[in-house]
Amino acid sequence: MDPSRIREKIGRFRILVIGRANAGKTTILQRVCNTRDNPKIYNNAGEQIDVAVLTASRGRGLHDIENEMVFESNRGFIFHDSRGFEAGGTSEFEQVKAFISRRSKEAKIKDQLHAIWYCIPMDEACRSFTAAEKKFFSECDTGSKSQSSVPVIVLFTKFDALYDVEFSKLRAEGKSRKDARALAPKQAEESFPNGPQLKFLKEVRWPPKCHVCLSNMERDDADCRTLIERTAGTLDNEVLQQIFVSTQQTNLEICMRYGVER
Repeated sequence: MDPSRIREKIGRFRILVIGRANAGKTTILQRVCNTRDNPKIYNNAGEQIDVAVLTASRGRGLHDIENEMVFESNRGFIFHDSRGFEAGGTSEFEQVKAFISRRSKEAKIKDQLHAIWYCIPMDEACRSFTAAEKKFFSECDTGSKSQSSVPVIVLFTKFDALYDVEFSKLRAEGKSRKDARALAPKQAEESFPNGPQLKFLKEVRWPPKCHVCLSNMERDDADCRTLIERTAGTLDNEVLQQIFVSTQQTNLEICMRYGVER
């Protein structure tokens, strides 16, 4: 089916973004949508929300996961933010579970939740996984055995923080500063698969479909192609795959691979 006809029928691709404060979520969404601007926020009635009012309500601990974030640079994506979930409170967790459950069962594809990006920052020492994250992957079934399953992709954000860790190790081994700086990124990428983060995800009850490591996302030339490729690869529904691939604007190669004309 022609991508333009798919978009006309389905509308936009909907993603729930979960993660702690300062996990780099907004920065990643900006890179995916090719912008430095902040998103516009809409309630479930389609009315735009004043950002100042929204900020004040967040300060009082109020947040509506139903609110939709849309970037003007790419209105083909709708993002939902689970802000407040990182606190690990039962009510916040139940709200996220209910949202996922209800959205995954919506009759119309355009109203369904299509993917979940779970952001975990690598710049926080000694606590790669919080109680909230352990709870999510132990108790939140996103429909793994149903036709309406929602794939979960873990985004290890601020991965470049691990470069500094490896740099220190290389310096301790006697490497020069120049050599240690050059070797650190590769060593971090090679050692990560054997680290505690992926070991944990393999052992949980409801593991994610896949993961991706994202570094230096604050830079204008940040590369999020792997995120796009991995997300597309988790989508079992060919129609959703087509709408996602045709909506994203950062990876032209994947459009060619899936035979999508923009």
